[in-house]
Amino acid sequence: MGNCQPTIVPYEGFDVMADIKAIRKACKGLGTDEQAIIDILADRSSFQRQEIKQAYYDKYDDELVDVLKKELSGNFEKAILAYAGPALHERDLDADIEGDTSGDVRNLLMALLQGNRDESYEVDEGLAEQDATSLFEAGEDRFGTDESTFSYILASRNYLQLQATFKIYEQLSGTEILDAIENETSGTLKKCYIALVRVAKNPQLYFARRLHDAMKGAGTDEDTLIRIIVCRSEYDLETIKEMYLEKYDVSLKDALKDECSGDFKRLLLAICH
Repeated sequence: MGNCQPTIVPYEGFDVMADIKAIRKACKGLGTDEQAIIDILADRSSFQRQEIKQAYYDKYDDELVDVLKKELSGNFEKAILAYAGPALHERDLDADIEGDTSGDVRNLLMALLQGNRDESYEVDEGLAEQDATSLFEAGEDRFGTDESTFSYILASRNYLQLQATFKIYEQLSGTEILDAIENETSGTLKKCYIALVRVAKNPQLYFARRLHDAMKGAGTDEDTLIRIIVCRSEYDLETIKEMYLEKYDVSLKDALKDECSGDFKRLLLAICH
């Protein structure tokens, strides 16, 4: 889990002024040079993209995100805006969660947003046993479910610690943790818990599965493709690609070529390298 490879790294020949001039040129005049925009933004790190946005605003007194919105359309627009990041003056995610969710789901999402998860790779076996017992007593061992216990543990422990906890939980209860969650919870909260457990067990496999699910059957879930490929590009997308090939016997890039088209396809393939 600690040996994850990204597809996007800082561009060695980064020249922010050259980039903003090239983007300005690509967006001016008749038509838009989408390939030029892809060539620049898909080969810059997140920090470099933020520098580009700030420099563009400073030089042209224009939000780059607003310029791109005017020039682009469809899934390509959604993907490039997600990759470019929010406008320099953007809405508040905390407020969105507060306004659009409620109860246990809101509490869980707010806990995740606060970023209190232990990011170490240390495992405390005593704590794992304690947490496994707490989860059992909060779910299978009582009438009703104490969701606050599940939310606290799943949102705060590091992934290796959670793996140890899940193993002890199965020994203690005779039930796999995913089955317990399936039986003890419901609705959106259950979906959140299942996602958190699967990510804790194997993050790259989880995202490979999500990408595959987004492309199987009739139609394509472009929003999921955008969210995963953009968000994981600087962390572990290369590793996700390897996991995808291992599990489905086809490369992620070949799958994208079959399911996507046009500039949207070219952008995703460029981010995947």
